[in-house]
Parts: sequence; C-alpha cells; structure tokens
Amino acid sequence: MGRTIAEKILSDRSGMMAVPGDIVEAAVDYLMVNDVTGLPAFEEFEKLKVKPLIDKLVLIPDHYVPNKDIPSAKQALAMREFARKYGVKNYFEVGRGGICHQVMIEKGFVAPGRLIVGADSHTCTYGALGSFATGIGSTEAAAIMAMGKLWFRVPESQKFILEGEPKRYVCGKDIILNIIGDIGVDGSLYKSMEFYSAFKLPLPDRITISNMSVEAGAKASIFPPDEKVFDYLEDRVKYKPVFADPDADYSDTFHYALSDMVPTVAKPPLPSNTVPASECNIEIDQAYLGSCTNGRIEDLRMAAEILKGNKVHEDVRLIIVPASQRIYARAMREGLFEIFLESGAFISGPTCGACLGGHMGVLAPGEKCVSTTNRNFVGRMGDAKSEVYLASPATVAASAVKGRIVDPKEVKP
Repeated sequence: MGRTIAEKILSDRSGMMAVPGDIVEAAVDYLMVNDVTGLPAFEEFEKLKVKPLIDKLVLIPDHYVPNKDIPSAKQALAMREFARKYGVKNYFEVGRGGICHQVMIEKGFVAPGRLIVGADSHTCTYGALGSFATGIGSTEAAAIMAMGKLWFRVPESQKFILEGEPKRYVCGKDIILNIIGDIGVDGSLYKSMEFYSAFKLPLPDRITISNMSVEAGAKASIFPPDEKVFDYLEDRVKYKPVFADPDADYSDTFHYALSDMVPTVAKPPLPSNTVPASECNIEIDQAYLGSCTNGRIEDLRMAAEILKGNKVHEDVRLIIVPASQRIYARAMREGLFEIFLESGAFISGPTCGACLGGHMGVLAPGEKCVSTTNRNFVGRMGDAKSEVYLASPATVAASAVKGRIVDPKEVKP
C-alpha cells in the first residue's frame, strides 16, 4: 500500500514506517514561537537546565506589535532577553519581520518535505509549500528546544481535488470557506488534508487554504509542491520534495468544482456558517484587510483594484494590515498605499492586531466587521456582542465601499 505525503514525512523524520494511528517520535526541522506563546515556553524550558537547540528555533513577535500595554511589553521583553541570553540568531525584532507565518515563509524556513511545528494553531499554513506543519502547545515547544524532537500521532489523510478554474474574484479564501461550509468545523479532525488542483492555484491562494484548514479541525494541510513552489524557492534553500504514492490510502476523497464557487462569506459564530456574499447584505461598521490568512501583496493588490477611484463608506472604517515589513515596503513602492489613503483607509504596520481581539481594530458591543482573518467566534475581535464576518480581500474592499457586505462585482462589474 502506498503512502501519503504526511506519512512519508513523518516516516522520514522518525526513522520508522509511520502508519495512521501510530505514535512516532520525529525530529523537527524548525520550531516557531511568538510573543504570546513564547513566555510560557521559556519558563518551562528554563526548568530543564539545558541549552536550547538554537538552530531549530525561530522567535517572531507579532501578536501585540507594537506592545499595547505593560503585560504585552513584558511578554516581548521575555522573548528579547531569551534571544540575547542564548544567542538565538533567528529572532525577528519589531520592524524587521512581521506576522509569524508570513515571515517563516519569506525567510526560507518553510520548504517541501520539512517537518515544522509552531506554538500557534495556524502553523498548518506552511503545508502550502509541501511541508508537514502543525501547531503545538508552549510546553511541547519547550521540550523541542531541549531535544529537537516530539511525539506525533500519525494522522489519516484526506484528498481534496479542486477541479476547473475559478471565476473572477473567487480566490483561496472563497475556496476554503466553501470546503469548511461543506464538511464542517470538525470535518478533518486530526487529519491531514491533501490538496490537488489541475488549475495550479497560485501560491498565495494555497497559503490561505492551508492556513484555514485548522478551522476544519485538520492536523496538517498539504499541497504537493510543483513548479510554482520550486520557482519561489529557487536559489534560496535546499530541500527534498515529497509526493504521495499513486496508490496512497485516503480516508476520504472530495471533489470541488471551482467554476461553481462564488465570493463567499462566513457568518458568525463559525467559519462553516457560509453564504454567497451577494446574499449577505449585512451593514458593517468596520472592514479589516490583513492577517496571516490574507495580508500578502496579492491580497493588497486585489483590494486596491476594488478601491481605486472609490471611497470607503462614510459609516465604515477600513483597516489595512500588510503581513510583513517586506510586503509593507512593496505595497508602498507599487503605489497601493496612495490608493488606500485616497479611499479613506487606515494603514497599519504588520501585526496580528485585531484578528485575535488584541488591538488595532477591536470591536465595541454591537459592531459588525467583515474581515479577511480566519476566525469569527463569539468575541474573537472584541466584545462578545460584536460580530465578525469572514471574506476575501475583494469582498472586504467592496463591502467597505458599499457600507454593507456585497459581492465584489457590485463595485467592479
């Protein structure tokens, strides 16, 4: 019987045949922690009285950047002092990095065939480039700092076949919302989602899909690497791509016609509560464009296409948050900021910000926000009586113009 990508990577890193359901101890290529998950990890690590394996460790402050209060400043200080104490070279200070998952990809830590873990649930993002990547807890992170390995229960794999070509304004966010709307928030519980598409989805769309796969309960989410990935990584890192065997065994196989999909919105309180954007028509107070899900340059370009020549509705505030310093600089060079500013938008530096209800756009009671972020749980972006509607960059930008959630074609036919 053949093996899936997840099974092959875990087999390689554990030195044994990784069969779904088995427990294996596998060597990790990289461990990422951020400013929120770092402090408890450092505290647990210090109890072990050993030196950290710093070549495997990546430290990225991003959740409360810049610090919003004294507690967040203390968290950031703990990370900074840990990096200095042990000489951690892969520490990305404020102003030199960005949102952790984007930085991990930009800086070459993510590549096909690697096993990567992060003390953040959306670490599964890295599967877009052919890695097995998953989120872990801070205590587990401390163990990896000391030993460089961790136990894993080998997941079953599901196969998702994306057929045809998407329509205009249908992107990775719409695709994953359609899938989660179909299978539910537990449809891939502790499974590895393996994606195939004859259309060869652009890399940013794959990143968005992998990022939100955890909202279906997935342990990992993997796209087999192809020429788009190889071109992106050319002359940057060394790696060994991994592909599933033709006779690999999948617990489920799903088929989706991309041409049937339309711009989609997930209404609160779950990412599975999906409807076509054209049928939503909810008046909004805020529109938020950014996060590890949709803060890339392609997302900003899409929003700029919608906003050019238009104004943000007088009753709406539009907050735009590039996912990294590199993206911020590129958007500025391309003239996107000028379009955003002329439309009446507010531009922030890279930060997780309001995605987790931290700062830079927290909602008051009763306020409604359409957002490119990944979760719309009760109180996710602020008060428990506020509401978050998940959508693509095009839908968010168009809704900001109209003052209500709309299909992008209502603004740019």
